[in-house]
Amino acid sequence: MIEESATQESSALPSRSLLSVAGLVAGATLLSKGMGFIRQALIAAVYGSGPEYSAFSIAYVLPGFLLILLGGINGPFHSAIVSILKKQRDPGREDPTVWLEAISTLVGCLLLAVTLGLWWGADWVVRLNAPGASPEVHALAAAQLRIMAPLALLSGWIGIGFGALNAAEHYLLPALSPLISSLAVIGILVTLGWTGIPTLLAWGVLIGAIAQWLAQVPLQMRLGLGRLRLCFEWGSPQVRAVGLLMLPAVISSGMIHINVYVDLFFASFVPGDRTIGNLGYAQLLVQTPLGILSNMVLVPLMPLYAQLAGDGSRWPELRQRIRQGLMVTAILTLPLAMVLVALAEPIVQVAYQRGRFAPEVTQEVAALLMAYGLGMTCYLLRDVLVRIFYALEDGATPLHISGLAIGLNALLDFLFLPTFGAPGIALATAGVNLMALIGLGIRLHRRLPGIPWREMGQALLPLLGITTLAGALSHWLWTQLRSQQILGSPLITAALWAGLAAGIGLSLFAAGALYLRIPEVNWLAARIQTRLSKIASRRSPSRP
Repeated sequence: MIEESATQESSALPSRSLLSVAGLVAGATLLSKGMGFIRQALIAAVYGSGPEYSAFSIAYVLPGFLLILLGGINGPFHSAIVSILKKQRDPGREDPTVWLEAISTLVGCLLLAVTLGLWWGADWVVRLNAPGASPEVHALAAAQLRIMAPLALLSGWIGIGFGALNAAEHYLLPALSPLISSLAVIGILVTLGWTGIPTLLAWGVLIGAIAQWLAQVPLQMRLGLGRLRLCFEWGSPQVRAVGLLMLPAVISSGMIHINVYVDLFFASFVPGDRTIGNLGYAQLLVQTPLGILSNMVLVPLMPLYAQLAGDGSRWPELRQRIRQGLMVTAILTLPLAMVLVALAEPIVQVAYQRGRFAPEVTQEVAALLMAYGLGMTCYLLRDVLVRIFYALEDGATPLHISGLAIGLNALLDFLFLPTFGAPGIALATAGVNLMALIGLGIRLHRRLPGIPWREMGQALLPLLGITTLAGALSHWLWTQLRSQQILGSPLITAALWAGLAAGIGLSLFAAGALYLRIPEVNWLAARIQTRLSKIASRRSPSRP
């Protein structure tokens, strides 16, 4: 059982600030993800699932990969800069301005070459990514890739800036940065979406990335974290240290994202031009809640795992904390997966079905969403295990597993696509996440014996059964109620009846989870009750 005293003991150091940072990042992530969802709903209304959006999805793969990999929070650039800068900003250390400017100059030179390569080789890149795309989609994708090529350069500068600001304990701007990009895309579509310009979305993404970078520059300059000038002192110890940290992380993170290329390659051979775009719509509906849960779980756990792993005498507590992290992750993601699988059709209908997003596209995206939903719990559990290996200073094991996962993903795509159609690609992703989870679990058991795997399995099996029953009930209720129109609006009808079905299913899940008396369920329930009591006490009128 997770004792409250243990929680207090583990957070004795910077626990209060850690929790406040986690809350700040989670809140900002929620806001950014919410705006990202609004952006995607607007894109669906303007472009539907036609060739324009499929071409954009192909063109965005490589620039978007670089923006997430190099410019994202917890990306290699961000992590390396934070690690080195935290040490350099200790009292008595030298001013970091010079070597930060040197890093920015070096990265800028390297990524400028990548940008030019993307611009000149756009046709070849599109052909490599989606060899089965139609000539119309191919030509439009190449044009949009040339527009978005500068994202390669901007991603490096954004990642360096995020790392510098986080090391200086400025967390809000980096966490809100995706919001800036979403607002730029929304502004472009609202003002010019009626023009029918096929490359409009690519211009919106480019403007959003420029705005992300420019937003952080004034704060960096004010904090003494680099100015907009060239610096060629590339031989400094700090520059070498950042490079040594960054290169392995880029390779490891990059291998995970290669699976996106594998899926895109096979999706391009599905007849019609809608599959690639449909995959993007379904992935957003899964990644939006997963991103929020990931920050809620991993931001507080990662420093704790690192602290406990560094002291061998505290490994018994580390084992219990590993159980806590995995169990809490499963408890939070299972009901979410249940809702996405059982109510995929009304969720897609409410989220996207307007404008050019036709009802038949809703059916196609719903099938993909169901398949992705089946694998989302394994996806986040795998992420937790990867962070545990990093805490143990073992980056090789996740790298090996990621390499094997790429081959397995290609094999499963090849086997599942003829049988299941486009949803086979999503099912292959779910299968890869499951096998990666098993592989990481086996390696962790060898590295750190004594983790209570059997106890976790005995607790999760009945919880999985309750999730299945709750999902079946939710889906049955939706099928019975969907024909009852409310206010003459199909969208209002879908939203209300799906909300009712989801509420009943989640209530059944909660009741069953509490009945099982799983320690982590009781811990979460107590935390929620405490938080609600605090909110109620703040809102109640004060007594004289």
